[in-house]
Amino acid sequence: MSGAGLARLSTIYRQGVLGRRPAVPADFAELERRARRASSTRAWAYVAGGAGEGRTMRRNREAFDRWAIVPRMASGAVDRDLTVELLGARHAAPLLLAPVGAGALMGTDSDVKIARAAAATGTAYVFSNQGCNPMEDCAAAMGDAARWFQLYWSKDEQLVDSLIARAEAIGAGALVVTLDTTVLGWRPQDLNLGSLPFSRGQGIAQYTSDPRFRDIAAERAGQPSPKPEVTLGAIRTLIAMTRNHPGRFWDNLRSPLPRASVETFLDIYSNPGLSWDHLATLRDRTRLPVVLKGILHPDDARRAFDLGADAVVVSNHGGRQVDNAVASLDALVSVREAVGPDATVLLDSGIRTGADVFTALALGANAVLLGRPYMYGLALAGQSGVEDVIRNVIAELDLTMALTGTRDIAAITRDLLVPAV
Repeated sequence: MSGAGLARLSTIYRQGVLGRRPAVPADFAELERRARRASSTRAWAYVAGGAGEGRTMRRNREAFDRWAIVPRMASGAVDRDLTVELLGARHAAPLLLAPVGAGALMGTDSDVKIARAAAATGTAYVFSNQGCNPMEDCAAAMGDAARWFQLYWSKDEQLVDSLIARAEAIGAGALVVTLDTTVLGWRPQDLNLGSLPFSRGQGIAQYTSDPRFRDIAAERAGQPSPKPEVTLGAIRTLIAMTRNHPGRFWDNLRSPLPRASVETFLDIYSNPGLSWDHLATLRDRTRLPVVLKGILHPDDARRAFDLGADAVVVSNHGGRQVDNAVASLDALVSVREAVGPDATVLLDSGIRTGADVFTALALGANAVLLGRPYMYGLALAGQSGVEDVIRNVIAELDLTMALTGTRDIAAITRDLLVPAV
């Protein structure tokens, strides 16, 4: 993606000559404002909200503000090489799309649109285990483009194996096991609305498309269950479950399966007892590279690699799980020091701009995962909105490299940063 920055500037300014402004703002603050206006209250609470008082979310951003970039002059760096190698594969830029659940809150066929946008921009997409489109549909939309798969470790071990097998079958380049959501965090924005998208059948498409899960749900549907209280809200929820379940609406409305699927999901989707012993079984269960996501403590990072993990993602789940947790960027520094220079370490949580990507790389990340910004692009303009956000972030990274005299990703080093005053 050499020259991505100048190409992006040229595209936008040439359109400006014709009186056309970008549908997706170039700065995050305006992107966030417009996306909020375009989103429902429930959607915004889930996607933009965080845990508790929001201190971890704020801390993620404050951590970036504590570092300042020191540009170097007269480098003659006309061309830049943004490519990186991750887990044996070459990527066009050190940027992947993070898994975000229940994306249909921000737009229909969300995961397929995101997949197409990722393919169009040459960006790897980590399919969400809590997606709204089956992974097979997303893979088909991407062609040969790079995709990874996120795994939430279920209480049902056969379901774990089934999801892994499907990830292998769709050509996933890695299995990303999320460790920090064995239970849902305290999320007041959702709680104040009494809103959980999964209880309406949103974000469970990987499950309702899975043969093992369907067997479990069918068994549950065949058992007697107490009649739910009939309220207007309950009727609306039933209609939502019916619409979000695979198959024809009227057939689903007469079937107990949509409700049974939701209840089954809520019971087994994540295993609160997840331990290192579970993770130790992965090497015998998959041929895919294993990435452990949610690492914040250096001892956990060491243990992950000792266990045979191929990479870790330093992440606090975008501030959505533990309030007052350490910022991911701060944790990155201690994790990199603990595991040495050769281990593959990615950063998630708090990335908003190309300058953020530069800072994370300088502090030791091999690549970063982008989350909320591309979801806001989806809310504003669907697939093209996601593409615009990706291109803007990569363009700013490229321009930042040009203006700091760095010709390739390896040249983005710690000596280009100083503590901000």
